[in-house]
Amino acid sequence: LDKNEFLLADGATGTNLFDMGLTSGMAPEIWNLELSENILALHQSFVDAGSDILVTNSFGASSRRLHLHNLEKRVHEINARAAEIAIKAAKGAGREILIAGSVGPTGDLFAPLGELTYEQAVEVFIEQIKGLKDGGADVAWIETMSASEEIDAAIEAANEVDFPYSVTVSFDTAGRSMMGLSPADFAKTMTGKSPSPAAIGSNCGVGASDLLFALLELTENAQNIPVVAKANAGIPQVKGDAVRYSGTPDLMEDYARLAIDVGAHIIGGCCGNSPEHVARMRRALDNHTKREKPTRAELEEKLGALVAPPSTKTVGEGGRRRRRTT
Repeated sequence: LDKNEFLLADGATGTNLFDMGLTSGMAPEIWNLELSENILALHQSFVDAGSDILVTNSFGASSRRLHLHNLEKRVHEINARAAEIAIKAAKGAGREILIAGSVGPTGDLFAPLGELTYEQAVEVFIEQIKGLKDGGADVAWIETMSASEEIDAAIEAANEVDFPYSVTVSFDTAGRSMMGLSPADFAKTMTGKSPSPAAIGSNCGVGASDLLFALLELTENAQNIPVVAKANAGIPQVKGDAVRYSGTPDLMEDYARLAIDVGAHIIGGCCGNSPEHVARMRRALDNHTKREKPTRAELEEKLGALVAPPSTKTVGEGGRRRRRTT
């Protein structure tokens, strides 16, 4: 961002890997070891689409998640390899590309709601982030978070490893995260962190309009921290045995323009975003001149109605296990 006003991130990992043969219940991260050519091809497709940032295939590569696939002994190996594959794709780009080491939630609730302690979570994240750093990643891309204590644990781990970090939250529950965190409170908390995050923002969620509506509030409180927008390509729809997303490349090009207007500096896509979607975002970033912030009505006119509009009710701290994002 020192050289560019905006940076283009990449698109989906999981939903694109399903098109390459990944099956439900399979850990995408094992492909870093067993089918690395597929991961390399996906990264390469985003490089070709114009991405400035590649997010590694390591979202669920913590011991808490890999344990479900009997892979918890291979955390460092899987994360290091994830970074190495992304670096290989970036080297042939002819331009500087940032390697963002994806760090997703543990999938477990913290005590007293669950069994995971804060101290255990820090150790889990240290192990994963060390693997990403050793593999050559540039930053810990802490994403799809919903609970304040888990964000703090991941940040403490990044600091312990002496690694820069960014944090994005999924505001998918009536304008807040699943665990009750509001965009404003998240941003205000992040501005007080030392060292400061490289970027903060939102990813995944329930639709592009909802994500940008949350960012209207977040950007008002982010001070000088760069803001990330990485929305899903519309709404998931079940078609036969497959899940498809409603957002067309046209819609995501509109989303990228509006993300600039909202105040985002790093723009990309999460679930359902193909290289074609990302290429259209590239066109938007290259040609759009920032305008005044849009209203909710303007967001809905371009991107569709909010799926989970904000509620005036207080959202409790109870919740479910955090789902995988792709």
